[in-house]
Amino acid sequence: MDATFWAFIGLIIFLGIIAYVKVPAMIAGSLDKRADQIRNELEEAKKLREEAQQLLAEYQRKRKEAESEAENILTAAEKEAAVLREEAKARTEDYVSRRTAMAEQKIRQAEADAINEVRASAVDLAIAAAERLIGDKVDSKASGELFKSSLGELKTRLN
Repeated sequence: MDATFWAFIGLIIFLGIIAYVKVPAMIAGSLDKRADQIRNELEEAKKLREEAQQLLAEYQRKRKEAESEAENILTAAEKEAAVLREEAKARTEDYVSRRTAMAEQKIRQAEADAINEVRASAVDLAIAAAERLIGDKVDSKASGELFKSSLGELKTRLN
């Protein structure tokens, strides 16, 4: 009986003890448990991936809605700006036309005032010239008679 035989016997006893203690079943159970754990992790990863895809789709939809809303707001702002621009243009034109009309009215009034002033000056000059002519040609007796006749004429017109 050499050492090889005893090593063989020791190996068989060792394998028997391992079989008696059910080490292969424990190893198989441990492997099964590990396989179940890996399977659960894969399923969880798959669920997380699906949730991530749903979130991505939702955020893309929200982004498109936000872009659409921004475009609508921009369009509305452009329309409002155009309306405001037209209103400002109309108000400016109205203001300019009113100011022009006021300026024309002031010019007409100034012309009328100038004409009246020239007429008044002409009347004053005519009166002064008539006084000088009458004063040179009429003496005091003729002026007294003229005054009396004018006074009589005035009385008849007032009554």
